[in-house]
Amino acid sequence: MQATKALFARSVWKGPHIVPLPIVRPKPGETVKPIKTMARSATILPNFIGLKFQVHNGKVYNDVTITEDMVGHKLGEFSPYVFPSPVFRAWMPTRKPFTYKQSKNK
Repeated sequence: MQATKALFARSVWKGPHIVPLPIVRPKPGETVKPIKTMARSATILPNFIGLKFQVHNGKVYNDVTITEDMVGHKLGEFSPYVFPSPVFRAWMPTRKPFTYKQSKNK
């Protein structure tokens, strides 16, 4: 992980892209439902550590638990929206690499 890329992704004078999210800190021993959001471009802030989000990937909501390493990145980075198709995955192991064979005619 490169912290400098996360810091320089947006100009400093604009600040991080903040989306107002309903953040509720649970009391000890209490469970709170994950925060559902479609804001994939929201920057993860230090006060999000330990919270659970459900980030929309265009089809379903993926669960994301925020850790210290995620601070400064975007929520969408942890909710992938493109997966290799089953046909592609089945084809890849059987594919032979191209090799050039010299012919008799020169």
